[in-house]
Amino acid sequence: MGRRTVWWRTAAAVAAALCATAAPGAVAVAADGPAPYFYGEDARTVEGATSSTGAVRLAAGKTYRSSIGPGEKLYYRLDLGAAANAYVSATAVPGAGSTVASADGVRVSLQDADAHRCSYETARFGPTRSARPVTAWASREIGSDEYMCQEAGPYYVVVERVGSAAGTGTGTGSGAGTSTGAGTDAGAAVGSVSGSPSDGSSQDWGLELGFVSEPAVTKVDSTTAPESWNSASPESLSGDPEPRRGGSGFATASPVAQGVWRDEAGIRAGETLFYKVPVGWGQQLHATAELGSTTGGDGYVGNAFVMSLYNPVRGFVDDRTSNYGGEQRSTPLDPLPPVAYENRFSLDGEVSGMRFAGWYYLVLHLGTSVADRYGEEPLGLTLRVRLEGEAGAGPGYLGASQPRGVFEVTEEDQRAAESGATGDTLDGAGDSGDTGDAETSGGGEGSGNSSGSGDRRLAMTAVAAGGIGTGSLLVLGLVVWTLVARRRAAAGAKAERPKGSTAARGRHGASRGW
Repeated sequence: MGRRTVWWRTAAAVAAALCATAAPGAVAVAADGPAPYFYGEDARTVEGATSSTGAVRLAAGKTYRSSIGPGEKLYYRLDLGAAANAYVSATAVPGAGSTVASADGVRVSLQDADAHRCSYETARFGPTRSARPVTAWASREIGSDEYMCQEAGPYYVVVERVGSAAGTGTGTGSGAGTSTGAGTDAGAAVGSVSGSPSDGSSQDWGLELGFVSEPAVTKVDSTTAPESWNSASPESLSGDPEPRRGGSGFATASPVAQGVWRDEAGIRAGETLFYKVPVGWGQQLHATAELGSTTGGDGYVGNAFVMSLYNPVRGFVDDRTSNYGGEQRSTPLDPLPPVAYENRFSLDGEVSGMRFAGWYYLVLHLGTSVADRYGEEPLGLTLRVRLEGEAGAGPGYLGASQPRGVFEVTEEDQRAAESGATGDTLDGAGDSGDTGDAETSGGGEGSGNSSGSGDRRLAMTAVAAGGIGTGSLLVLGLVVWTLVARRRAAAGAKAERPKGSTAARGRHGASRGW
C-alpha cells in the first residue's frame, strides 16, 4: 500500500466512526473523552494458549493483537535460530474507565523448551493508580548465558496478569513499577493493594504484542558498558512551540525532532499520548514534558503525571512522575547515556535500554485523579526534546533486522520527525522477509503519521456519547465524500505538473503533516 494523505486518513477515520455508530451494539465515544488506544493497522488478532502446547507462532517483525483475562497466563511461540537476538513486548490495555490498583499490571517472560526463563519484566500501573497502556518486554540474547537460551528451536512468550486478581500483595519500588531480571521480581510493586479487587481486575484487557529480531554483529569491540557520560542537564530549549498532536498508541506515535512542541488539544485526565524521536548511534536524548497551569479547581494531586521512555523494540528505559497543584509543572527525564551497542552489558536498566538506534517512544499519561480536583477540561501540554551529539555508524550487523531498518535512523525518519509526516514504526517498518504462519502473517506500512493519529482523535470525538441521528449521518457522510473528492482532485493536479517541478521541503515546508 502506498502512503496515504492526511485527507484520506481523515476520511477513513470519520468513516470508521460512522460505521461504529451505525452498527448495532456499537459503543459510542464521548465527544470530550480521551481517545482509545489505537492498535497497529496491520496487527493480526491471535488467541493466547493456556498451555505451551498449541501456542500460536509469532513471526519476527510483526505485531499482534490479543487479550488477557484476570489471573490468566497465556503462551505464544517463537521459532528462533542460534545467531540472532530476539525481543518481545506486550502492551496491556485496560478498558476505558477501569479502576486499577498500583500493583496491577502485566508480566512478560521468554522461556526455552525446558521452561528456563531467558529474561522477564513486570510493568505495573504504579503510584498514579490510573488505568493506561503499560508495556513490558523480555529477550533472548546470544552470549548472555553460557548454558541457557542459546540453542535454536522453539521458545515461548509467557504473558501474565499480575496484581489484585492474582493475589499479589504489597511491595515497594520506584517509578511506575517496572522490574526486570532473570530471577524474582520482589519489590516491583509500588504501593499496596487494599480492599476488594478493582473493577479493572474483573475485565479482560487488550494486548498488543511485538517481536523484533536483531542480527549478530561483525565484531564486538567491548563487552564493558560505559561507566561515565555527560550527565549534566542541558540548557532548556526556548522559543515558540510548534503544534504537534500526540498519537494514541505506539503505531500512531507522532514523530518529533529536536525542538519545542505543543499538543494544541492538550491532555485530559486518563489520557495517554505517544510521541517518538529518532535517535542515532552516539546521540544522547533529553526530554521534558510540561503541564500548563489552570484556574479551574484547587488542591494537590500526588503522582498526577507520568512520562515513560521506551526504546525501538518497545523496551522500557525510564520514567518520571510528578505532582500537580494547578500551577505549571515540568517533568524531565534523567540524563541518559548516548546510544551505544555496549550499553546492553550494563546492569542498570536505564543504561542497557539505550542499546540501539531507532525510534524512541515518549509516552505521557495524566492520571484520572486529576479530574477530581480540576475537572475534565484538558491541561496544556508542551514537550521539549533535545538531541546532543552527531549520529555515527552502527555496530556492523551481519544481516537485516526484522522488521528491516528498525535499528537505524534514515533521512526519511529525520524528515518525518521535523515535518510530522509518516515515519516507520515497529509494525511494518519494512519487509520482514518472513511470511509468517497462515494464522498470523501480516505486514505492510506502519501507521505513524502524527496528522493521522490526531485526525483519528478528532474523528472519534465527533461521535457524541448519545449516538448520531440519521440527519447527522448524512451530513458526515457528505464530509467524507468531500474529503475523498479533494484527495482525488489533488492527485489529479499533481499528475498534471511538469516532471521537473517539486515543492519545497524542510522543517517548516510543504510536507508538514499537522
